Parts: sequence; C-alpha cells; structure tokens
Amino acid sequence: MTNPVKHKSKSRPNSLEPANQTRLTIPDLVILSLLAERPMHGYEVNATLEDRKIRDWAPVSRPQIYYSLDKLAKLRLIRVTSENSPSAGPERRVLETTAAGKERLADALEGKSWVNQKVHQAFLIWLALSWRARPRTFRKQLNARKKFIKEELAGERATLADVLTEVGHPYHEAVWMLQLMIDQLKAELRWVERILGEADKRAPARHSPHIDPH
Repeated sequence: MTNPVKHKSKSRPNSLEPANQTRLTIPDLVILSLLAERPMHGYEVNATLEDRKIRDWAPVSRPQIYYSLDKLAKLRLIRVTSENSPSAGPERRVLETTAAGKERLADALEGKSWVNQKVHQAFLIWLALSWRARPRTFRKQLNARKKFIKEELAGERATLADVLTEVGHPYHEAVWMLQLMIDQLKAELRWVERILGEADKRAPARHSPHIDPH
C-alpha cells in the first residue's frame, strides 16, 4: 500500500502540489511516526523497522528511508536535534519529528483512503489466472501457499508473544495488528485446505457471465 496521502492545506485548499515534493507517502508517514516516538539516526530507523517487523505491513525499503528523511527535512517536518551537527551525514544525524510534522501526520491519518481501499493480493490474482497453468501446478502452488501460511503463522505467534512481554498488556495497537494478521492467516489456511479438498471437482463455469440468462 504505497498510495500517497495528500495534505489538506489550510491556507490554499485548492492548490496543486508537486507529487514528489510535498505529498506524503506511506514510508514518509511511517518514518514520521517513528521519529515522533524518539530521536533516531537513519540507521536506527532501519533497525527499528527490522526489529518490529514493520516491513511485514508497510513497504519501507532501506533506500526509501534516506530519501524520505531528506524529503521530510526539506519540508521541515523533521529536524536535526540540537545536540548534533546539521552538517553530519545521514547515518550520523539524530533526527526528530517537529511540531509541524506531528500535525501533518495527524492530518494524514484522517484520510478516507486508509479505510476504503482494497489490496490486490498476488495469490488471488494467481488463482484467477490458474486455469492457464499446467495441470500439476494448481496443487503444487496451493501446497506451497499452505506451507508459507503455516510458517508465517508460527512467526506471527512468536512475535505476538514477544510484543505482549514488551508491552505488558493486550490493549495495544501492535497486539491488535498481530492478532488480526494471525486471524487472517488462520482463515486463509482453512480456505486453502478446503480448496485442496475440492480441487478434483474443479470445473469451468456453466454459464458465461456475458450472457444474459433472461
């Protein structure tokens, strides 16, 4: 999910802003949020992304980190902390979210696109196109998906246990996110197993959707 979130300008609500200069992407918002927790170096941002497995749900590559940091600094949404030299390289500068950055982040989180978008899942696209696959490929890919889901499920359960230990209570956004991921994986696993059980009954559509039955 990398659709940019456009900031609502209070002074010029109808102004057009250059997409790559002022519009905030998902990576930009994730980094703004991390730096709002505490000041960090660029490499600390990357380490936090890895430690928290944020890349499981947000597409923030290592090169994107430094692109976003530079962009956010130019927009004055983050700044170098007073105890560090602004002339230091991106790996050494300690950065924090400014008051304007926190306000911009809060504005972005009010967007409707967060709650009404559908995600195109590669596996569902594959399933729709699988009639053109070789005969043995259908079961082979389903079994591969089943194995992948089981591995992901084990990993998410382990992560949830770690997060619960760190947070100390179950009423936290990280816990809720992991619980959702686990429930989704469990539901998909049941679904894949059902398809495997019904695979031998697979048949083409009896009626073309382009023909009006009436």
